Amino acid sequence: MMITIAIVGRPNVGKSSLFNRLTKSRDALVADEPGLTRDRHYGKFKIEQSQFILIDTGGFEPKKKVGIAKEMALQTRLAIDECDLILFVVDAREGLHPIDQHIADIVRKNDKNKILLINKAEGMKTEMVCAEFYSFGFKQILPISSAHGEGISLLKEMIIDFDWQEEPSGITKNIPKITIVGRPNVGKSTLTNALLGEERFIVYDEAGTTRDAVSAEFIFNKKEFILTDTAGIRKKGKVIATIEKFSIIKTLSSIESSNVVILVIDASGGIAAQDMHLIGFVLESGKSIVIAINKWDSVSAYEKEKIQNEIDQKLPFVNFAEKVFVSALKGSGLKLLMNSVIKAFKSSSLKFSTPQINEVLSNAIQTHQPKIIKGIRPKLKFAHQGGLNPPTVIIHGNHLKEISKDYIRYLETFFRKTFELVGTPLRVELKSGRNPYQEKSEKIKKTGLVTRRKNIDDFRKKMKEKKAKKLSQ
Repeated sequence: MMITIAIVGRPNVGKSSLFNRLTKSRDALVADEPGLTRDRHYGKFKIEQSQFILIDTGGFEPKKKVGIAKEMALQTRLAIDECDLILFVVDAREGLHPIDQHIADIVRKNDKNKILLINKAEGMKTEMVCAEFYSFGFKQILPISSAHGEGISLLKEMIIDFDWQEEPSGITKNIPKITIVGRPNVGKSTLTNALLGEERFIVYDEAGTTRDAVSAEFIFNKKEFILTDTAGIRKKGKVIATIEKFSIIKTLSSIESSNVVILVIDASGGIAAQDMHLIGFVLESGKSIVIAINKWDSVSAYEKEKIQNEIDQKLPFVNFAEKVFVSALKGSGLKLLMNSVIKAFKSSSLKFSTPQINEVLSNAIQTHQPKIIKGIRPKLKFAHQGGLNPPTVIIHGNHLKEISKDYIRYLETFFRKTFELVGTPLRVELKSGRNPYQEKSEKIKKTGLVTRRKNIDDFRKKMKEKKAKKLSQ
């Protein structure tokens, strides 16, 4: 599972600023007003090659027993219990506060990795900033300024230095991991039980029965798999229960640690915006995907035609993923579903030779060249494979920064179709070559015949002046 980090602290100490700084986003509202964050936000951030899920919690006031403050405190306690690392934030300007002491007691009792961050410490001496907070008894203490970015690099180093156990015990890396996701009450647990061949998970006709991501091993065609059933993700505005809010984190974390994701769609409910968001997250994570349209036996011929048209209209961006029509309750279509999962997993793990990749690149350029920008056509010289899960192609050349996202998508589609990849995204990364004769401080000059002619004339003029100067001496 992906490592989860929770940011906790009393109101207005800069938790949301730190969240935005680490995730490089503006997802969390920031203002000089206590209690602005009432709900938790979550996002992803990367340190070197490691990815983490970050939670921004509301201002934590443990003694508040009523109202919104009680709900915020409950969410924060749950985040502390469920995360792998706690970032406890205090305010350097205000100094030690009684509420800080209460939070410190709660965090200290929890057997989790923890770092005490003294925020808003810009322009202050480290010794003075840390002095009064040593009484908390934390081993890891770091003064930072989330608003100005001071100490953030050190914080990232500290996070990486923890001894993270990537794989849960009893789970081997060689076994393909399948995660089942979807909106509430679309039949995820029923499908999981049908694949496992036993009633392992609770099934009830009420949305939100599954609250946690639970894994189980099973065998299909003499091959071993790990199957994870996750909580249903509904629209943000409809997520009310605190436990349900945190279960979303578990679902996203399960997607990140899986090889193939099965998105379950209710045939009678059609494709909702939340299904599109889930597909987007899966593709962004680089995971293979299979779309299972469940409850296919319970819809009329008209509804079947309607959902098929809806798939064509709403999901053209994921046309490489196989769509399988199943009935988890009756067990129909499960063999086709698992065959699609195996195909998607194999496609994501395929290796290609460098000559193969370069031949496909050459064909792609001949079919459609990148546009000329500012008088220059980007030159794609050669390519090689950069990784698996998802397959990654790295292309080297000149002026590649000018290439548009549309052309990169074209290359991704071209490679995927040529190599007949099923159910997996493919990524194209561009690396521009460096001109060894160009000084770093030199500004990029305009190009063209007239400009080059002028540069040559100027150079000749300078050489004549130097020669004349030597002769006069």
